[in-house]
Amino acid sequence: MLDLTKLAQQMQGISQQLTIEANATRQRLERAQTLLGQAYRYQQDLVEQQQTWGERLSFTAAAPVEPLNLRGSIPIPPAAHTVLATDGSQIAPSHHEIAYCYLINVGRIVLHYGQNRLPLLDSLPEVFYRPEDLYVSRQWGIRTEEWMGYRRTVSEAIVLAELGEAVKAEGREQKAEGAEGAGGAGGAEGARRQGNTGTKVTQNSKLSSLSAQSATQNFSPPSSLLPPSSLLPPSSLLPPSSLLPPSSLLPPSSSPALAMVDGSLIYWFLDSLPGEARDRILPPILEAWEKLRAVGIPLVGYISASRSGEALNFLRLQACPYDTPDCATHCSGLGDREGFPLTHAPCQVLEPLKDAALWAIELQPGQRSPLWKSSARILDLYGNHHIYFCYVHVGTEIARVEFPAWVMEDANLLDTALSLTLAQVQKGYGYPVALAEAHNQAVVRGGDRTRFFALLEQQMIRAGLRNVGTSYKEARKRGSIA
Repeated sequence: MLDLTKLAQQMQGISQQLTIEANATRQRLERAQTLLGQAYRYQQDLVEQQQTWGERLSFTAAAPVEPLNLRGSIPIPPAAHTVLATDGSQIAPSHHEIAYCYLINVGRIVLHYGQNRLPLLDSLPEVFYRPEDLYVSRQWGIRTEEWMGYRRTVSEAIVLAELGEAVKAEGREQKAEGAEGAGGAGGAEGARRQGNTGTKVTQNSKLSSLSAQSATQNFSPPSSLLPPSSLLPPSSLLPPSSLLPPSSLLPPSSSPALAMVDGSLIYWFLDSLPGEARDRILPPILEAWEKLRAVGIPLVGYISASRSGEALNFLRLQACPYDTPDCATHCSGLGDREGFPLTHAPCQVLEPLKDAALWAIELQPGQRSPLWKSSARILDLYGNHHIYFCYVHVGTEIARVEFPAWVMEDANLLDTALSLTLAQVQKGYGYPVALAEAHNQAVVRGGDRTRFFALLEQQMIRAGLRNVGTSYKEARKRGSIA
């Protein structure tokens, strides 16, 4: 138990230290604004220096792809749109339980706005119990609990891509049915009646078929509902393909959509994994992102209370006192690279300030920062999905929003991603409602864990297994005799 009486004696010291740090932060912010203005004037030279000396830098700095003085306004989102989100939770394996296994539960959310369509809120649990699932990571020195977290990331990406494909398929089916109804009914009134009928029929078609375990989600649309080629616009009306990214050539659905994940799209943990282990995690994720790209649904990673300093690290190039930012030569033995001593390099004048603190005084609500290209080493393996990001003033905080290169390169996709992200934050009173609901669907609470192992115990007893039960240590931890 926590002794609050003894703890209260330490509170005064904490408050005094926080006051000192607040004053120091204010001075660092003033210095950061000065460096930002100077970096804007020499932005092209600094970017060239970063490209030339990148391998010699002792820190990871993002590269701006827009002028540093840009403060972009987020466009107003369309009234009719769809937002998809997934999040995961787990029951970790324990040798003290009745069986050594683990469970991954992925929450799925599909929210339709302005379309008179029912949402999808559910979860997909999966139990891993085979030896190849439990012990495959041991050959690379990775604990099963750690590997479980990586597998969860893969599952979230795959499920999100499946939702995206289902939403776009429904949109095309609904549009085709509406067009057929307009022709068969002989006018706008017939189109309205048929369109309403099509909405009700397709509501639980492709999306609902993803959850075969639900009794109310068993309708599978026939292939005849796909739009015939006669409904597509003639090629003469389309702009030249060389002027458009691939997503602009896709047949439009009934409304734009956005796919969201909680957290960063830069999986830093992959950098330290052996190549064979990494190849089991990253390719399925990139394949899922490619499916979202194929159907024209932008993907964003939403990071609340970001602790990243990638953008501020770019300002270290401006603060460098040397003619060339050759850290390995000028500052050998200094800096913040792993293995270096705590002494700061002369360019670390903003440490420990983070990006969000600077953009909190630079942005107004509804504005975004310039776009940045992350320089994380692991992104060399991402191919066409290299990660870009910007900071957005969502009203309650400065959020970091990440997206793949194909979203950044398409102005329509980028506007859709940012506008729908901001709308989600407003609807969720400070945090995207789709991500919050995905978490609520995925989280495994104490009662869920108890019922899971009770169900497993019943199954083991039916199978004729004996001595089924938890270890004595686990049993004593669940109840005190004192």
